[in-house]
Amino acid sequence: MKKILLSLTLLLIAAWGAMAQLQTPEQFLGYKPGDRFTPHHRMVDYFEHVASQNPNIKLIQYGETNEKRPLIIAILSSPENMAKLEQIRTDNLKRAGLLEGTPSTEVPINWMSFNVHGNESVGMEAAISTFYTLADPKNPKSQEWLKDQIVIIDPCINPDGRDRYAMWYNQKMNTTLQPDLQSMEHNEPWPGGRANHYLFDLNRDWAWQVQVESQQRLKIYQQWMPQLHLDFHEQGIDQPFYMAPAAEPLHEQLTDFQHEFQDIFGKNTAKYFDQMGRFYFTKERFDILYPSYGDSYPMYNGAIGMTIEQGGGGRAGRGGFNSVGDTVTLSSRIAGHYTAAMSATEVTSQNAKRLVSEFATYFKNNSSNPKGKYKSFVIKGENNPAQLAKLLELMDKNGIKYGKATAKTGLKGFEYQSGKSGVTFSTSDKDIVINAYQPKSVLTQVLFEPNPTLNDSITYDITSWALPYAYGLQGYAMETKLDAAGAYEKPVQTPNQAGETPVAYLINWEGTRDAAFLAAILNQKIRVRYAEYPFEVEGKSYASGTLMITKGGNEYVTDFDKKVTETANKFGVTLATTQTGYVEKGKDFGSPNIRVIKTPKVALVGGNGTSSLNYGEIWHFFEKELNYPLSNLDAASMGSYDLSKYDVIILPSTWGGALNEASQKKLMEWVRAGGKLIAIENALNLFANKEGFALKTFDTEDEKKAAEKAAQELAKQERLEPYTEGERLEISAGVAGAIYQIDMDQTHPLGYGTGGKFYSLKNNAERFAYLTGGVNAGVIATNESYRTGYIGYKIKSKMGQSMAIGAERQGRGQIVYFVDNPIFRGFWESGKLVLSNAIFLVGQ
Repeated sequence: MKKILLSLTLLLIAAWGAMAQLQTPEQFLGYKPGDRFTPHHRMVDYFEHVASQNPNIKLIQYGETNEKRPLIIAILSSPENMAKLEQIRTDNLKRAGLLEGTPSTEVPINWMSFNVHGNESVGMEAAISTFYTLADPKNPKSQEWLKDQIVIIDPCINPDGRDRYAMWYNQKMNTTLQPDLQSMEHNEPWPGGRANHYLFDLNRDWAWQVQVESQQRLKIYQQWMPQLHLDFHEQGIDQPFYMAPAAEPLHEQLTDFQHEFQDIFGKNTAKYFDQMGRFYFTKERFDILYPSYGDSYPMYNGAIGMTIEQGGGGRAGRGGFNSVGDTVTLSSRIAGHYTAAMSATEVTSQNAKRLVSEFATYFKNNSSNPKGKYKSFVIKGENNPAQLAKLLELMDKNGIKYGKATAKTGLKGFEYQSGKSGVTFSTSDKDIVINAYQPKSVLTQVLFEPNPTLNDSITYDITSWALPYAYGLQGYAMETKLDAAGAYEKPVQTPNQAGETPVAYLINWEGTRDAAFLAAILNQKIRVRYAEYPFEVEGKSYASGTLMITKGGNEYVTDFDKKVTETANKFGVTLATTQTGYVEKGKDFGSPNIRVIKTPKVALVGGNGTSSLNYGEIWHFFEKELNYPLSNLDAASMGSYDLSKYDVIILPSTWGGALNEASQKKLMEWVRAGGKLIAIENALNLFANKEGFALKTFDTEDEKKAAEKAAQELAKQERLEPYTEGERLEISAGVAGAIYQIDMDQTHPLGYGTGGKFYSLKNNAERFAYLTGGVNAGVIATNESYRTGYIGYKIKSKMGQSMAIGAERQGRGQIVYFVDNPIFRGFWESGKLVLSNAIFLVGQ
């Protein structure tokens, strides 16, 4: 016994000796927190230092960014909890019903995420201070709190954006604090540090997992499923501090306890802010509706998700004057986030057992008695197989269960395509069933709900996102439970075999997968054609847009058959073949209506005045999905470029003077000489209502005058409305993610592969008349084309009979118009095919 005690004593002495080597952030970094911005790699060094000095810390690298920076989390707790860490983790998954068995531990998991927006730069600095306090064995409060919880700290979700901002700022800042906001250090250049490498907003990507950071983070998040998740942000320099409780609209699926705990946290944090004499606000601005935030996504996964917003942001830098003349310093901003983090750790300790029990109740109740209106969702098996595969991939990433249907008739439900309830339909064993009676019940219902309940129209983000619309799939939502007949077996493609060269390989043009295949084939300098008209050959029917890789014209390609078949197998594309170019119906393969696809040289315009987010969506699409060459041009230098090098130029959403008059003139000369310009969202305003262009807001002058008169009358009526109603009056002419059915002209290349319908996510109030002298390839035919999502009453009634996607000739070239962003945030999957049509097929 004496030997055991002696050994234990020696171990404790050794451990405390190691602790004596633990350095504070100031000692390790060489400056006080708040004196400057810490580079990401130095933060990683410090976390590694602290972990090496403390046996009760586990540091995990869970991935890396596009720019090869490590993504890490630190796990901290008491020695007793760390000794059974894996058991606590698996017990938590059992509690959620994600693993079989009965949990034997009751330790909640408190996860804190910092710096999802790179130029909300206080986050990582606050993470460093928070980590030190929780790791310090000499801090009695933190060590007591850690007995009751596992703390997980992700110090920087977005290292690439964070270093983009921090490195720029450290280069520009004055040695002497300069709070003048006109000074260079307070004015970031385009695109700013908010977004990641591909300029995506990672705080909108939790559910969709388009970006590599999100994919890797959500994989490890699903392995822990925390009870608490804090998402640390910054807001404008003139705002004080925001914390939960959240604002309306709050999704109806949130539980009473989730509301209550937000209030518990808010009041506890307010207590400390009151003692410090600091201002704050709650229950305003930041709602919980859109499912892909760092607070809403955890909420829909059983946690208490909370957004924390410190006033300052990238504008504040190391210190800047706010509107009342106070200096908002980096050190004071660190103190705000640090206080919220400590408060969260404290209230988790105080409510540990209840957090665990309410978490278990959440999953038990939702799995056995789903709260939402719709209990089951059916996705038809005859949908585009490529898009089905994409949907299933997303559900797998989110841990949503699905199965196969059986043959049943007389079922009734909401039909997504028509937007009608009570539609009778039948199922077959090819269909997919997703029901809400599962652990991920709430997330399932939220992602598939046809029309989210909006108890307040003032919302921070989009209000509709139903996956059948995003993926362009036929499906139904049912108010009753429909059980699956068993596991859904994903179709396994029979590999294409290279054999005797046919007259042509034929490929259905249906989804993003086919566009990626086309890009890969063109990259190998293999000639591809497409059919302008439907045709029938050797007893099989093919639609307009079918890709044709013919023997003729590819004689020079070495290992032609091998390259085509191997590329098809890589992308899961099934090749049909024909031994003749003589068709039974349609146009023979030698017809002028069989178009050769010229391998386009494509450029994307960015820089000041362009939407960095829209630019990033397109850039990412080319690099990560199409793997196709793309030149990136700066709008400010358009006048100096040789545009003849490009066949296609894409102009993302723009505002103000992105292109000066000389650049616009040069761009139009390029178009008229044979170029193809693709204009998206606000970029259409460069051409709308201008002489020489078909794009008009109104069909006639009389229509314009009538609209102006109606607007004037409405403005008169609103003059005496209460001042506090100003925001609501403003949004009555706005849009927040409304879904519309777009009727597509399948005879035009823009409509190929759409089946005649495309569901567009509208985020702007623009409305254009049908083109006269152009092609109205996609139209909002009537006001009944509206499906779901918020759109103000002042414009909703005017959306019918408007152009949504069109093209007009300009000399030997043409302009393609997208009124709405077809690939919004990279998750609007069905629009990627339509954009691919514009890039590869239009104008060939």
